[in-house]
Amino acid sequence: MSPDALASSASAELARRVDALMADYQGQVPGASVLVLRDGKPLLRRGYGLEVLESGQAASSRTNYRLASVTKQFTAAAILLLAQDGKLSLDDPIKRWLPSLPKAADAIMVRQILSHQSGLIDYEDVMPESFDADAHQMHDSDVLKVLEGQDRTYFAPGSGYRYSNSGYALLALTVGKASGQDFATFLRERIFRPLGMRDTVAYERSVSEPAHRAYGYSFEGGRWLRTDQSSTSAVLGDGGIYSSIDDLAKWDAALYDDRLLSQTSRKLAFTAHTPTDVADIGYGYGWRITGETLWHSGETMGFRNVIVRWPQRRLTVVVLTNRNDPEPYRLALRIAEAYLPSSPPRR
Repeated sequence: MSPDALASSASAELARRVDALMADYQGQVPGASVLVLRDGKPLLRRGYGLEVLESGQAASSRTNYRLASVTKQFTAAAILLLAQDGKLSLDDPIKRWLPSLPKAADAIMVRQILSHQSGLIDYEDVMPESFDADAHQMHDSDVLKVLEGQDRTYFAPGSGYRYSNSGYALLALTVGKASGQDFATFLRERIFRPLGMRDTVAYERSVSEPAHRAYGYSFEGGRWLRTDQSSTSAVLGDGGIYSSIDDLAKWDAALYDDRLLSQTSRKLAFTAHTPTDVADIGYGYGWRITGETLWHSGETMGFRNVIVRWPQRRLTVVVLTNRNDPEPYRLALRIAEAYLPSSPPRR
């Protein structure tokens, strides 16, 4: 057998192993899209199941899923780009940009928000009941209004860690203030278009519509129900981006060189600035750091996603799903093991 034939046979066997791991996502069920990259080249791009149950539209490499908290790496990158531009400093008090925040926020710096060391109150716990998925969703600006009435923090800024969706909503507003553009436009002009991420969008109802959009589902009462939007789904900074594995391949490639972020900015993003509340996991700027891996998961109503990178090995695995359960982090690790069988990747 020729070297090319051997390589093709090995690739097919690896794909069969991944197909077996993804068995629960196959058929007439909410699906998934899986990407494996090595040295920037796709070793596997696969869709499983359906992106829209009602129409029977199959999931593919172009299917756009709501990324949920995988969005945070883009929000952090936007802040780092503005720091590179000299438009803001990571040491800026957040109240330089959002002066309506209460006195309790006086000591909070941008860098503390990036690494979840701000102590900001969780907006989900104090938002009014008037917000709902259909008539009036929460937006980043509403998060600010809610926090204006919370003159307290969970701890002194910089003295602890607490994962904060509130903080990343405020960062999105800060991007708007410092750039003179709204957050969605800044992402499109400074990140998505330059990288050729043509279908990726910070989704705003009645403003933008994701192409090849996956809808989210939850398994309830023995059947799949569409659970695509919640009252907080319109908050962009903490989780509002839709993207596909095809576009995320371009994002991953840009994280190895200076085409978007400088080496200094990338180091800041990929350095564990604080331990988290889970042993052996640190937090950078929009990234979790565990051993040699950089990763982030995303969970929201009807979607579960993860991106895991082993930059020293030039390997990346992305799993995007449009269902409420299960979480795909361990699944991504098992997929990675199939591509590095002689030396399983450390978490």
